[in-house]
Amino acid sequence: MIITSKENETIKHIKKLKEKKYRDEFNEYIVEGLRLVNEAIKEEVHIKNIIVCEDYLKDNDIYECNIEKTYVNKIVFDSITEVKNPQGILAIIGKDGTDLNINYNEDVIVVLDNIQDPGNIGTILRTVDSVGLTQIIVSKGSADAYNSKVIRSTMGAIFRVKIIESENLVELLKNMQNKGYKVVSSILETDKTIYDIDYKKSIVVVGNEGNGISKDIIEISNEKVKIPMIGKTESLNASVATGIILYEYVRQNR
Repeated sequence: MIITSKENETIKHIKKLKEKKYRDEFNEYIVEGLRLVNEAIKEEVHIKNIIVCEDYLKDNDIYECNIEKTYVNKIVFDSITEVKNPQGILAIIGKDGTDLNINYNEDVIVVLDNIQDPGNIGTILRTVDSVGLTQIIVSKGSADAYNSKVIRSTMGAIFRVKIIESENLVELLKNMQNKGYKVVSSILETDKTIYDIDYKKSIVVVGNEGNGISKDIIEISNEKVKIPMIGKTESLNASVATGIILYEYVRQNR
């Protein structure tokens, strides 16, 4: 059967999932595009339904799976897509059952302090995945890590990196310090650079794009470092800075 009505209950549910409050309520999010859907299948995440547009895509383009598929016509798919040139496939992913406990066996844990740009969050998730880390902590004031722009920016890393949301970041960081971790904050007002410290058991804090790291977090930081810059630019994009710091950690451990 092919759905031809925008008033279908599944279609209305997908439209709701474009808003964070409903993603939280239903514990679900949407991924769109052939690559991301196939990646979700390969990573064996909890896919509740795959929506396929009959006018865009043939079945044999999707990895073999026993997941429920719902077929819609082009008019209906165009009403739920969030990309300019849709490939005619999206999936509803369930977040339920995810272990949100912090893994204290990892050397470096990245923490996002009120990051607002979804593209930055997605790129940071992708970078975290690239260095073999499997978790990230996000402050409650940061942009939602499950919105469509973040997910597209992760290029599939969203399925491999656990996202832990913190209600009180300062208190959480203090608890992590009690477990042997040091808090590393990147600020301009310091002589120490990212190359001067050891990243064993470190929490790398990434600050807000406009205001940097919160004052309360800077005050409890064990290390305050900067990325040395020899040009006239004084600061870097949050995701670029995160990549530079994480690959210094990689360099130290090769």
